[in-house]
Amino acid sequence: MTRALRRYPVLIALCVAALFMVVPFVIVAVNAVKSPAEYSRHGPLSLPDGLYLDGLKDFWQRVDFGRKLLNSVLISGSVAVLAVVVSVLNAYAIGIGRVKGRTWVLAFFVLANTLPQEALVYPLYHLSKQAGLYDTRIGVIIVFTVIQAAFGTYLLSSVLGRFPREIIEAARIDGANSWQVLWRIVVPVSRPTLGVLLVFFFVWTWNEFLLPLVMLVSNDNQTVSVALGVLQGQRLMDATMTNAAALLGVLPAVVFFLVFQRTLTRGIAVGAVK
Repeated sequence: MTRALRRYPVLIALCVAALFMVVPFVIVAVNAVKSPAEYSRHGPLSLPDGLYLDGLKDFWQRVDFGRKLLNSVLISGSVAVLAVVVSVLNAYAIGIGRVKGRTWVLAFFVLANTLPQEALVYPLYHLSKQAGLYDTRIGVIIVFTVIQAAFGTYLLSSVLGRFPREIIEAARIDGANSWQVLWRIVVPVSRPTLGVLLVFFFVWTWNEFLLPLVMLVSNDNQTVSVALGVLQGQRLMDATMTNAAALLGVLPAVVFFLVFQRTLTRGIAVGAVK
C-alpha cells in the first residue's frame, strides 16, 4: 500500500509534464485551422468555428513545402542510418577491439560534442567550397553524419566496453572472424540501443537550423527548418499562417517519433535493466 502511494506523486508529475508538452502543440494545431479574422477577433486560445485550411495551403505553395519535406526526410534519414553505422564501427574498435590510446580517442569524441556549431560554420563552409560540396544535400549529410557519430561513438563505446567477453571468445573459437562477431553477435544484442540512437539522430538532424542555413542557400536544397526561418524573416506571414507553418514543420518529426516510440521505449528499458 505504501509503495502504491509513493507512485502517485510520480504519476502526477508525469501528467503535468505531458500537459506542458502537449498543450502548446494543441494550441498551434487549433490556430493553424483558424482564419486571420477569427484569430484577431477571439485570440489564440479560442476554439475555431470551422476548418480554415487556406493558411496551410498558402504556406505549402509559398515555400514549395513538398520539396522541403523531401529534402528534410532524405537528409535526416540518411544521417540517422549512416551515423549509427559509423558509431557502431568506431565503438566496436574502441570498446571491444581495445585500440591503443582509446582514452585519448574517447576524449577527442567528447571534445567534438562540446564544440558549439558557431565555431564550425566557417571551417565547414570553406571545406565544402573547396570540395565542391557547398549547397548540396550530400555535403550536409556528411557533416551531420560526423557530428552525430561523435556522440554515438562515445555512447556505444561505453556500452560495448562492458560487452561479455565470453560470448566473443566463444564465437571466435567457433571460427567467427571480426566482421562476423560484429554483425552476427554485437549488432543484434545492441539493437535496442541502436534503435534509440536512430530515433535521436533523425529528430536532432530534422531540427538543425544554423548549419543548413549556411550550407544550403538555393531554394531547391533547403530543409523544412530553413524554409520556416527564412520565410518568417521576410515577415510575409500572418498569425494563422505562422501556426500552419509550425504545424507542418513539426508534424513529420512527431509522426516519426510516434512510429518508433516502441523502439525508443524498449531501448531505454534495456539500458535501465543493464
